[in-house]
Amino acid sequence: MHEYQYYEFMALDRPLDDRQRAEIRALSTGARMTPIRFIDEYVTSDFHGDPRTMMERYYDAHLYVTNWGTHRLMFRLPRGFPGADVVHRYLAAPYVVFWTHGPHLILDLTSEDEDGDWVEDTEGVLAGVAGVRAELIVGDLRPLYLAWLAAYGRWEEDDDIFDDGDMDRVEPPVPAGLDALTPCQLALGGLMRLDPALLAVAAEGSPARYDLPDDPDALADWIGALPPHAKDRYLLRIAEGGAIDVRADLLRRFHDAIEVGTHPVGRPRRTVGELLAAARALRAEHGYADLGAELPPL
Repeated sequence: MHEYQYYEFMALDRPLDDRQRAEIRALSTGARMTPIRFIDEYVTSDFHGDPRTMMERYYDAHLYVTNWGTHRLMFRLPRGFPGADVVHRYLAAPYVVFWTHGPHLILDLTSEDEDGDWVEDTEGVLAGVAGVRAELIVGDLRPLYLAWLAAYGRWEEDDDIFDDGDMDRVEPPVPAGLDALTPCQLALGGLMRLDPALLAVAAEGSPARYDLPDDPDALADWIGALPPHAKDRYLLRIAEGGAIDVRADLLRRFHDAIEVGTHPVGRPRRTVGELLAAARALRAEHGYADLGAELPPL
């Protein structure tokens, strides 16, 4: 059986210029390329580029899939949205890691399953999960928690992937709204092979999420109440080319401001061992079909 590898990159904030596309074209003459997208597939050879470097220099999202069970997803985020200190809480090396490069933080998520089913039609998967990046930028931490949970969930399939001491590791802060995931968060869960039973158990410790009002007047009123010096700083950042970062910062601060006091304190945080044991008990009692968590496969 031939080895198959699928590479896809997307530029979400701005298209690549002619020079950048020429640099990338030199790495792969057979790739399908547009100013915002790169797709290449390999059966008898390997990609000559380095995905880490591609993300540092050119792209905002990356998907790598193989027929031996690797799913790898990367997002390039503006540094500070969320910050490295926040992302660090959700690490599960080597499956949830990150690094910083210049003004960016690159989040690197991996799932391995050599016995998993192989689905050939991979094109379109990255587009379906790319919205996770925008959610992270405005402060929605559910994707980070889902990636962390999926990583430790694989422990039941392969008991060698973590040290025994990790059973006592306490889960990171549980974000609100795990029982009402967005479509791209569901796609992320499927890509990372998140166990629906484990998600159902984790959601028991997640408070209800406060939905932002549909009326844009609420955002306008909040911005109108900002101090003049804060508005001046935002305008300066926009003039210096930081419009995307300013938008993310404003939306995150607005979200935090209206969510204060809107949902109750969640349950005490649980250990990895407690989460896995509860998921096993739930599966034994109900089975997957009755859990109500539909995670689409790749």
